[in-house]
Amino acid sequence: PADTRGAAQKRACSAPAAVTDVARLCVCDLLVAQCDANCCCDPDCSPEEFSLFTTCSVPVVVGDSHLCRQKAAVYSLDVEANPPERIFQLIDQVSPSIFCIHATNYKQALYLRCPEMPTPENFDRLLNEFGSAAFSAEPEGWNVDTEAPNPPDANETHSYQYGAPVQTEDAFLRLPSPVVSSWCSDANPAGFLVNQATKCIRSVSVERCESIQGLSMLFYINSSILAVPKSSQMVNVTVQSIVVQSLDGRRTLLEGGDVLKLPLALGELCLNIVLGVSYHITYTDTGAIVEAAAAFVLGAITKEALSVQQSFQISFTQVNTKPVPLSGNPGYVVGLPVRAGFRPQGYPFLAEFLTNKHSQLTILQSTPSQDCLAAQGARAPVLFGYNMISGCKLRITAAMKCQPLAQTLLDVLKGQSFPEYVASFGNSQAQDVLDWVPITHLHSSEQRLPNPSQSSCQVPVSLGIEVKWTKYGSLVNPQARIVNVTATLSTTTLKQLPSGRERIIPVTSSVVFTDISSPAEPGYKAWPTINIKLPFDFFYPFV
Repeated sequence: PADTRGAAQKRACSAPAAVTDVARLCVCDLLVAQCDANCCCDPDCSPEEFSLFTTCSVPVVVGDSHLCRQKAAVYSLDVEANPPERIFQLIDQVSPSIFCIHATNYKQALYLRCPEMPTPENFDRLLNEFGSAAFSAEPEGWNVDTEAPNPPDANETHSYQYGAPVQTEDAFLRLPSPVVSSWCSDANPAGFLVNQATKCIRSVSVERCESIQGLSMLFYINSSILAVPKSSQMVNVTVQSIVVQSLDGRRTLLEGGDVLKLPLALGELCLNIVLGVSYHITYTDTGAIVEAAAAFVLGAITKEALSVQQSFQISFTQVNTKPVPLSGNPGYVVGLPVRAGFRPQGYPFLAEFLTNKHSQLTILQSTPSQDCLAAQGARAPVLFGYNMISGCKLRITAAMKCQPLAQTLLDVLKGQSFPEYVASFGNSQAQDVLDWVPITHLHSSEQRLPNPSQSSCQVPVSLGIEVKWTKYGSLVNPQARIVNVTATLSTTTLKQLPSGRERIIPVTSSVVFTDISSPAEPGYKAWPTINIKLPFDFFYPFV
């Protein structure tokens, strides 16, 4: 009977009362009515058994680490006692993060909600509620007063907010992605200002390729984008370019890329199927979309192919601005380039920084020939956290003049335009002048006493860059910040070579990263100083 199944379900879903007393919590207590080895919080262990422990496998037990202040149970062993004893302390622990939970006033979150089991009576209702790709997960306890009067335009949004789905005339802009497995799901909406890149696998067949929506260009551009949510102003998705990929992987840019090419089954091949889509959205500072473009990669499949891998990505650029690649948000990410730039000439104050061509700090790039003249102009970006060294060799003859030789080596070491400033954060903006660290230049000379009867020449032979950085902000999620950059140029004195003689000198360039963070004080329990940098778009769209 249905009432019997309901009663059995209630008994199966009944859970014991939630334990919030940390003195009673013990995650290492695995054996029932037995003492677990080195589990200092196990209530089944006797003092004699505690004396045999070598360490406490769980020294600290807390309830919820997201709470601002909570009780913590601390366990340790007094090995100097005879026999050794277990020590238990109950202390107040303060979270170092400024983003923490002050109080857990939602009691339902402490319990596991028992899911409703399907029955012949409720199966259709559950299928309609949970059978789609997305469904609401709001608990029943979150009631909304629908009878309260709404102010005018309360439900209208006149601009996109960060992360909001980009709306189209029929639903939203789709960015296919893998959900549970690696197969493509077209139910993933593109979020405003959220740069994404996904790859997934789609089932294909030559016989049905013309009818599979996800393989057609039309599927990705047929719906116009709403300029702002819930508006009648539309922005059409234009075709920016089309690249055709052959079966052996070669790619060719198609001239006249604005032509719509649909899948075409031709014998044992299916042509013009979508292998990749790259959206580029242009928006205003008020959160309105003004332009949308899509670049396609089209290819072909054979009759033997059962699936094809597709790649999708989307990027956003504000109107009248140039996209600047970031190396972190806000702190630097290991392996990303160190950003650098210049100060405009003639400004009495630091007004704005003009970045170089690639907005990066670079060093000499080694070449297979190890020839400095061949390596002139070849630069490698300095990657944050990576110590690097490179070099080359220069052949010197008696006919070479001193000044041109010194200038050539200087150009090899520093490049045509060595930057003046380095960004202290990975997302430092050009207008934030305090976020840029000046590069300190030092000179080191290797003294050699030349023969008084011979002329000498002083030339640069090495450039060493030291980047000092520190952990900045919250102790829970510290951000890497550059605080000092020093470039040391070393020179040596060369004697004038006799006629017909040659000499080879090595030229080296190196980068060293030094962490100068101060270690945290042991036993520190007070609130740390709030010294953080928020992402530049944290208060978007407000300034």
